[in-house]
Amino acid sequence: QVQLVESGGGLVQPGGSLRLSCVGSESIFKIHVIGWYRQAPGKQRELVAVITIGGVTKYADSVNGRFTSSRDNAQNTAYLQMNSLNPEDTAVYYCNVATWGGRPLYDDWGQGTQVTVSS
Repeated sequence: QVQLVESGGGLVQPGGSLRLSCVGSESIFKIHVIGWYRQAPGKQRELVAVITIGGVTKYADSVNGRFTSSRDNAQNTAYLQMNSLNPEDTAVYYCNVATWGGRPLYDDWGQGTQVTVSS
């Protein structure tokens, strides 16, 4: 069973920033691409970003230029720095092991972390 734990969400005003963290086991971070996803109320879960073991990234058009993914494999942690947040970014954010194409590989999702952008 894959265990990834997300944290760092919260309430932020439009234009603000948050940094999310995704912590997993060493076995995951040694070999896997990590994907970030989000699910807004009433909507399907969508891909936000992916990051390879070597740190190569790609992003959904809706967040490109505002969000930055990084990872520290020694700490078994991936990060999602979110800047210039707007209300449309409000969602529960998840991480999962993934393909470069963004397909999540495991059915077990963590609790996620809630991000709310509101004035």
